Amino acid sequence: MSGLNIRHWPGDPDRPALALHCMMGSAGGWAPVAAALAGAVDLRAFDMPGHGRSDPWQPGPEGPDYHTAVTRLAAAMIERPLDLIGHSFGATVALRIAVAAPEAIRTLTLIEPVLFAAAPSAEQDALDARLAELLEAGRDAEAASAFLAVWNGQDLDALPPPIRAQMVRQIRLVAETGPALRGDSARILREGGLESLDAPVLIVAGGDSPPVIHAIADALAARLPDVGRALIPGAGHMAPMTHPAQVAGLIGANLERG
Repeated sequence: MSGLNIRHWPGDPDRPALALHCMMGSAGGWAPVAAALAGAVDLRAFDMPGHGRSDPWQPGPEGPDYHTAVTRLAAAMIERPLDLIGHSFGATVALRIAVAAPEAIRTLTLIEPVLFAAAPSAEQDALDARLAELLEAGRDAEAASAFLAVWNGQDLDALPPPIRAQMVRQIRLVAETGPALRGDSARILREGGLESLDAPVLIVAGGDSPPVIHAIADALAARLPDVGRALIPGAGHMAPMTHPAQVAGLIGANLERG
């Protein structure tokens, strides 16, 4: 894809790493974590289509869905086994890559993965239904506000106008992820898939995150051969931004296992 913005934080050339951000985020959101890692890895991240400084998402009539498109972009950046880090939506992309090509992963750190198919939730189903209803009615700002209240802990109206407008535009991208996150259209949870990962995996959750996050972590951890769990007290879903030092410390601990 042309117009893909990539960030690079130089570090140990023998430890290449790739970080994948959340929906409505950007590669720049990893900057505090990268600073706290202090060169332990040679870290790259990119703005997903429709995010940050990358081009807008423009799906073709027969092109891949959004999750598949982002997965292909990320996979194309992997030249040798690396440390793969993902947050929220980005964590589901990271997990998809790891299941498809376990030999490409040195360590895998999943921060708040939102693979809802692993642990269906009535609360999340209700939110998804509400978003669909609002978007069908063209009430995109209300949909964005409802989403942010649950997942970002932010008040849409309190954000600067340019950021507010961007998030309203992005809410339809969030809706497009339903088949991948709720329906597991990528078959991340297929029989034997998670079990094939022999790299060290760390699942990180915020202590104040929605209950479904902990249920997802339980479901994934039960099937992963080499998995660690970590909880950040006082953190919510946006832990990489609100608690970067703690997140970096946990990533560093997982790096030592690989």
